[in-house]
Amino acid sequence: MKNKSGLFLTCSIWVYVTLVVLALPVSAQVIEDKVPELEGVDVIEHLGEHIPLDLVFTNDLGQQVTIGSYFDEEQPVLLMLGYYECPMLCNLVFNGIINSVKELKLLPGKDYKMVSVSINHREDFNLAASKKANYLTALDIPSAKDGWSFLTSDSVQVKKLADAVGFQYKYDDNIKQYAHPAVIYLLSPNGKISRYLYGVEYKVNDLRFGLLEASEGKIGNTIDRIILFCYHYDPDAKGYVVFAGNVMRLGGAVTLVLVAGMVGLLLYRERRKKKKTISAAAY
Repeated sequence: MKNKSGLFLTCSIWVYVTLVVLALPVSAQVIEDKVPELEGVDVIEHLGEHIPLDLVFTNDLGQQVTIGSYFDEEQPVLLMLGYYECPMLCNLVFNGIINSVKELKLLPGKDYKMVSVSINHREDFNLAASKKANYLTALDIPSAKDGWSFLTSDSVQVKKLADAVGFQYKYDDNIKQYAHPAVIYLLSPNGKISRYLYGVEYKVNDLRFGLLEASEGKIGNTIDRIILFCYHYDPDAKGYVVFAGNVMRLGGAVTLVLVAGMVGLLLYRERRKKKKTISAAAY
């Protein structure tokens, strides 16, 4: 009974601290000083760097695959690291992803891929397959069946991927659980880290704009790209905010086009009027 209470208490502490980190400008060092269980748990951003595509994993069908097989030069990838038997935090992250993806106009499996990787080398593809089935039912988007993969691997391969994206985690021997941050990654079609989104809930616009950015213009329509031109990612706000400078530039361009159109229309009418006058005088 004491072990269960300790497990619940420690997991609750991890979730609480994660939420506090998201809400307040508190440094990781302060959190680590206050909660020894989280010492060494952090996210070190490697924006613009590429992950090693030759790392080997087992997919939810029991097949050996490289992480690079999910990068086809066409679709961006939403990557999530955690583990499938996580008692609390990972479930919150999964639920946050599902809630946002349901609201997106972009579809997993058609516009982008989703890849979940277990950091627990003890978990196998059978557990991954079971978790995938549960989350696909909750998501209820047919294209996600082929567009969302659940992977497992040994500790060496997982650690290399985690280090590449800056995902720092640790195993707590006392409660036999992993402490880890709550974050998802958006990567370009060639494996470049494009954006980090933190927390257990993800604003639909943040996820949408992040995927459009990660795709390097390969997904979405013209309107999407015009809208994205008016927003930029603000690290302090941890999301996309209106970029006033680009809004003014876009507004100026639209105004210029409208004025040019009106002037052109007036000139066209004036020329037609002169032609009619000349024709009438000839008769």
